[in-house]
Amino acid sequence: MAVTGVTMEVGDDGVAVIYISNPPLNVLNPAIIAGLKEKFGEAASRRDVKAIVLTGKGGRFSGGYDISAFQRVPQRDCKKPVVAAVEGLALGGGLELAMGCHARIASPKTKLGLPELTLGVIPGLGGTQRLPRLVGVSKAVEMMLSSEPITSEEGKLLGLIDDIASSEELLRSSRLWALGIAERRKPWVRSLHRTDKIGSLPEALGLIRAAREQAKRTSPNMPQHFACLDAVEEGILHGGYKGLLKEAAVSKELVKSSVSKALSHLFFSQRAAAKVPNITDAGLKPRHIRKVAIIGGGIMGSGIATALILSNISVFLKEIDSEYLLKAMKTIEANIHGLVTGGKVTQDNARKALSMLKGVSDYTEFKEVDLVIEAVIEDVPLKQNIFSELEKVCSSCCILATNTSTIDLNVVGEKTKSQDRIIGAHFFSPAHIMPLLEIVRTEKTSPQVILDLLTLGKIIKKVPIVVGNCAGFAVNRTFFPYMEGAQLLVHLGVDLFRIDRVIRNFGFPLGPFRLMDLGGYRLGKQAGKEYENAFPDRIFRCPLGELLLKYGRNGKRNGKGFYMYEKGSRPKPDPSVLPIIEESRQLMNIMPGGKPISVTDEEIIEMLFFPAINEACRVMDEGVVARASDLDVASVLGMSFPSYRGGIMFWADTVGSNHIYVCLKRWSEMYGNFFKPSRLLEERAMKGMPLSGAATSSLKSNSKL
Repeated sequence: MAVTGVTMEVGDDGVAVIYISNPPLNVLNPAIIAGLKEKFGEAASRRDVKAIVLTGKGGRFSGGYDISAFQRVPQRDCKKPVVAAVEGLALGGGLELAMGCHARIASPKTKLGLPELTLGVIPGLGGTQRLPRLVGVSKAVEMMLSSEPITSEEGKLLGLIDDIASSEELLRSSRLWALGIAERRKPWVRSLHRTDKIGSLPEALGLIRAAREQAKRTSPNMPQHFACLDAVEEGILHGGYKGLLKEAAVSKELVKSSVSKALSHLFFSQRAAAKVPNITDAGLKPRHIRKVAIIGGGIMGSGIATALILSNISVFLKEIDSEYLLKAMKTIEANIHGLVTGGKVTQDNARKALSMLKGVSDYTEFKEVDLVIEAVIEDVPLKQNIFSELEKVCSSCCILATNTSTIDLNVVGEKTKSQDRIIGAHFFSPAHIMPLLEIVRTEKTSPQVILDLLTLGKIIKKVPIVVGNCAGFAVNRTFFPYMEGAQLLVHLGVDLFRIDRVIRNFGFPLGPFRLMDLGGYRLGKQAGKEYENAFPDRIFRCPLGELLLKYGRNGKRNGKGFYMYEKGSRPKPDPSVLPIIEESRQLMNIMPGGKPISVTDEEIIEMLFFPAINEACRVMDEGVVARASDLDVASVLGMSFPSYRGGIMFWADTVGSNHIYVCLKRWSEMYGNFFKPSRLLEERAMKGMPLSGAATSSLKSNSKL
């Protein structure tokens, strides 16, 4: 077992090699920082040490600073030359540590980056000052604001890396380089003193100004983006040491900010979601899934196929006839082309991915696949027939998955005997881009099948969340009251375009009515039937969707919905839809006294999200999710809940269970059962407990997990 700590070895050549050891990523916690300070002090004072090499054990330099213990780290310039021998990765504080050295030698394909902004903070170990001086202002700002890593090969071209050596030669090359500096054969470069990559002052300030304007458009609620640019600007205007002081002051404030707390919560929640009780700790080994068949090549099926082939997994795509199959294949090609155009995929990888795809019109190839994903329309008899066929044509160890977004899996697999192989693989649209994979288990799904799908999710770069089986599962079930609440408000007289605007200002990319347009009203109608059958006591029934279809509107699909969709222009509110809305209002006739209600923007937010939080409490109470934080991750990655608010349950706790309960109670008395508080919400409110607290005894006894 690897020893945690910092060690030092001094060779006959006079080079002290300092090793960081904190498996698996060599993160820099306070103990490691103290160890580095001690060993650097020892190396600096020893007469037999001419130079120093800093490296990490286990094939990794350092994955950054431990975010659970953020603190300011003192920075000192060593009196002897220091070379960083970087292997595997140098991220966050790890890269900042390397940039503080006098040179950096890296192994091939090493990942280098500063992802701190994703955690609501900025690089706090000198990164805002050293990176612009090593790679230039433009690239440094891009790397920090995007949090995207680069490879060591790109790093060498930019000047971040001085040389590349194989893993076997890395230490030897680094020692020679360090001795070269000590003997004045190599330049002694203090990155903080460099100005050659900064460029002219007007040019540098212009780049920062442009980045600031871009951040205002794309990340207006992320203070760390602006703070990072402020620190960079301070260093350019007043020098590196002044920049370090600014960086330190800003970092101290950001660590305490609500955004940092929310984003850090999401980081740890995503890690926790990967640990599924009685699955990941059961000693099982995942089976390799090399071949997958997909039934249905619509938007979802083609998106799932795209995600799989990009990860070198062979896909057989089945459609009902050659016309539909050709259309599906072209959709997948367009998906891949879009990723190439956006710089996400190389031409070579695109060609390789498309070679992994084969279109089929029957089940002949299915006998050799490891997994089948059904992705047809939400039609129960159709799905049942497909699963009956699959049981006959697939091998006995083939996993049978459905991409249904709402239908109970027990209903889907009702006519099959292979209940232990049936599982939900609910992707979110567009499936090749959206990161969430909701894995739905029934009471009979085998642990091996769950583990296999969990592993596949990670391979195709998704974040898998395992949930229990019910109508709508965890994510869609939690958010169906949000969509229905929006329609309820419209029928109470609130302007729908105002609702969308308020929700966008809250942090969502789209308001609920733009979202309805995107999916189409027929899809919403099908999902609504499932929820009405499952939860008849708390459904808001209205004729709006039927009326829109009656008058020839089906959202973006036919260019006419609540918004107008014209090629080459952004969607615009369509005033001609207002008479249809008025007709629906008259049919419902629920406005108090026949007059529209008066609500503030804050009340609009509460009347949409409090019912969703209420349903989330039911989801928790029934054991559909293992922990509240799973809903936070799922709400952000699946429904685009603003990440800087920490997810739906984290945000709920910032609002307070009592306030949510009191509001829902009042609205239920005014507008009916749609707002009726759930048992768990009432219990938590009465006891003053957070909604994200540990599961109650009722959850454990009624657990779907």
